[in-house]
Amino acid sequence: MTTANLDATDLKAVDFQGLIREDVMQQIWDISAIPLPFTDLVGTDTTGNDYCSWTTDKLADPTLGGWVVDGADSDQNDSATGSRIGNHCGILTREVQVSTRARESDTIGTRDELAYQVMMRQRELRRNVEANALGIQGSQESDAESDIPGIPAGLAAMVAKFDSGSGGSGGVFNSGIWSPWTPGAAGVALTETMVRDAAQAAWESGGDPSHMMSVPSLIRAFSEYCFTSSSRIATLTAETNQKGPATAMGSVNVFLTDFGVELRMIANRLQQTYLDGATDAAASLFILDPAYARLTYLHGYRTEDLAKTGLSDKRLMAVDWTLKALEPLAHRVIPDINPALPVTQS
Repeated sequence: MTTANLDATDLKAVDFQGLIREDVMQQIWDISAIPLPFTDLVGTDTTGNDYCSWTTDKLADPTLGGWVVDGADSDQNDSATGSRIGNHCGILTREVQVSTRARESDTIGTRDELAYQVMMRQRELRRNVEANALGIQGSQESDAESDIPGIPAGLAAMVAKFDSGSGGSGGVFNSGIWSPWTPGAAGVALTETMVRDAAQAAWESGGDPSHMMSVPSLIRAFSEYCFTSSSRIATLTAETNQKGPATAMGSVNVFLTDFGVELRMIANRLQQTYLDGATDAAASLFILDPAYARLTYLHGYRTEDLAKTGLSDKRLMAVDWTLKALEPLAHRVIPDINPALPVTQS
């Protein structure tokens, strides 16, 4: 091999930045543009106030006895009132500021860096709404003069709780405010019995739960449990045919409980874990009836032009929203589950 050649190494070494053009694909690859499972599952509506409320009511439990004699006078009043509950709206924002030179530059994968930044931050805003809607935070009334933002309570604080034995507390509605869920001393292991009992409780309350949602690691743990000898729910199978390769069936995505309750298992990549009392990761497992939940907007997603103060363009993206658990008893949340612990039968 001779070193007398003018080779690629020589061309790259020319000061400054060499003589070989960069070869960069004119496309930006993004794997974070994923679905919003909870947003897609529940309905949406609007509100005209930063505090929106609704009423719930239910029939009295059936009673045995209570016979009356023929011709008896009516001397009782079975009238009953329902409950009025509500949630505060909260504002989430994202902001971008792109210089004039950055917009005019020939950038990789984009024609206008400002438009690209707005698009990406809008997606982030929707992801933030999804994550906060499934949180354990309580609600908070806004007070702009005291610099206090409005906060909508998360689903884990609003819906009926199934006692997982963690010792957590909270998530109670009182005087227009939902208290936050306070995790127990330590996360607990999920059991099949918990899921069945929680689904039964929601069904007996009048709901028709159809989905089970949690963080991916917990949904996977429950699916893997279904193949163990303890559950005897599923078996690993291989389906073959003459037209294609064999398919190994190694997951469960629908869990059929008693009373005809069929729970579609949804792994939500945007649902967040939180710290339990022992500083370990904990997660909520939701048993949901989508008919009784709404994402509600005082104003939907919008992009505002901010005043130009120099050689840059500014955009503000904002959404003013809240969450409605229209009937908290139609759902159940199993709180403070440690996703790292194996799922057991009971």
